[in-house]
Amino acid sequence: MNPRTITSRTLNSHHPARSRDLNNATRNSLPTHDDSGPLGSSHELEPLPVDHARLRRAVRELLIAIGEDPDREGLIDTPDRVARMYAEIFAGLHTDPAVFLQKTFTQKHDEMVLVKDIEFSSMCEHHLLPFFGKAHIAYLPNGQIVGLSKLARVVDAVARRPQVQERMTEEIADLIMTHLNARGVGVIIEAAHTCMSIRGVRKPGAKTITSSMRGGFLEFPATRAELMSLVFGGSR
Repeated sequence: MNPRTITSRTLNSHHPARSRDLNNATRNSLPTHDDSGPLGSSHELEPLPVDHARLRRAVRELLIAIGEDPDREGLIDTPDRVARMYAEIFAGLHTDPAVFLQKTFTQKHDEMVLVKDIEFSSMCEHHLLPFFGKAHIAYLPNGQIVGLSKLARVVDAVARRPQVQERMTEEIADLIMTHLNARGVGVIIEAAHTCMSIRGVRKPGAKTITSSMRGGFLEFPATRAELMSLVFGGSR
């Protein structure tokens, strides 16, 4: 599912109002000002510089520790594959997500901007198992807007490191609030955690939802309720 962008009346009236889906070009009233391609396109980070030799040795030792033969045909190249995989999935570790919010554009827009269904994958720092899902980001501009795909880049940079969902949600909200000087920010993340589905309690299908509200989304219940309605519709 590709991300969707919505604008909606919010803070001025303090009550929900009709939203406008910006995917329809004939109804696009908010400039995106972005030169990075379609919103749903890949936002690849450069692989993390890692100690490949050390990782290969570590994976080989792990295989020996569980009683496997690291020299058999199916495993002989596994240490190298895992080293390259770690460089990819932890690509955000030494990336400052704020770099994606440096370029802004002056634009009077007093209503909510919501980018929903931003898909991400991350790695739980407790068990080094993946968690993945969707992020929904809304902000209330304060005279400055940012290219829409830059919000997806922020999600990628924050997600691609050893992480916990609660901290990830807070970090994204703080970044946008600070660097866009927004009047309000709301971040909602929905994710499935493989540390719950393939080990331990083994509850596949369980979903974790976290939210972090700042400014107008925290101060005005109607604004927050409108965000929830736009993200979840009639499902809750």
